[in-house]
Amino acid sequence: MTEIADKFVLYFQYPFVQYALIVGVLIALCSSLLGVTLVLKRFSFIGDGLSHVAFGAMAIAAAMNLTNNFLLVLPVTIICAILLLRTGQNAKIKGDAAIAMISVGTLAIGYLIMNVFSKSSNLAGDVCTTLFGSTSILTLTMTEVWLCVILSVLVIGVFLLFYHKIFAVTFDEDFSTATGVKAKVYNLILAVVIAVVIVLAMNLVGALLISALVIFPALSAMRVFKSFKAVTVCSLIVSVVCAALGLLISIIAGTPVGSTIVAVDIAGFFIFSMAGFITTKGLMRRG
Repeated sequence: MTEIADKFVLYFQYPFVQYALIVGVLIALCSSLLGVTLVLKRFSFIGDGLSHVAFGAMAIAAAMNLTNNFLLVLPVTIICAILLLRTGQNAKIKGDAAIAMISVGTLAIGYLIMNVFSKSSNLAGDVCTTLFGSTSILTLTMTEVWLCVILSVLVIGVFLLFYHKIFAVTFDEDFSTATGVKAKVYNLILAVVIAVVIVLAMNLVGALLISALVIFPALSAMRVFKSFKAVTVCSLIVSVVCAALGLLISIIAGTPVGSTIVAVDIAGFFIFSMAGFITTKGLMRRG
């Protein structure tokens, strides 16, 4: 135990470890805030669809030799989030079909562009890194950290500012609209905010693993708690703890950051599922 503690202390002295922890915790925090709403609205896979859009945009940015692909990836992902919302409201194309259509289409086009216009000698490695996250936490720069901090503060601020409206739209959109709440506007805000979170998470966990950050903490919290506020707070705590623990394990074991974080989230889900099962059994016996 002492040897492991000494290793942690040694690693924490390096800036790249501090950067990874800051970004990981902030992304987990933002993802968990939105995750509960998306799960309850049965729109969980919007994160998966938008992550594939971001992958396609990154491929285009690489083909155009852009030094900062964030300037292209973020606007494209936000625009697609808006289009996805509107397409999902179309009677001819339901929400799940719209997500599948955009998800598969952008993923295929992105991979095609990376193959046709690739200037890298390790295309397979680049694709794997983009889809499953960087195998090293050395890739985060100070600029990316500050950008993540600023955007995360904006995401958290928007959620807290519109908390009651988001709560109303989540549980009964038709009733909220009837009482004067502009449900379409708040759905649009949610789509834009989740697009920002997706782009932030790309470098850490990769395109294919982002949905796990959104879904697993929310589902874990729902195994034990029932109220919206309690589930949101629990989801936030679970997400942050799993992200930090996953990062620390990846540092010690030398495993890929994104996959390790998701593995810890899965373990957390099983723990909360067991806790919920035991609690339910206990209540049934008392009854």
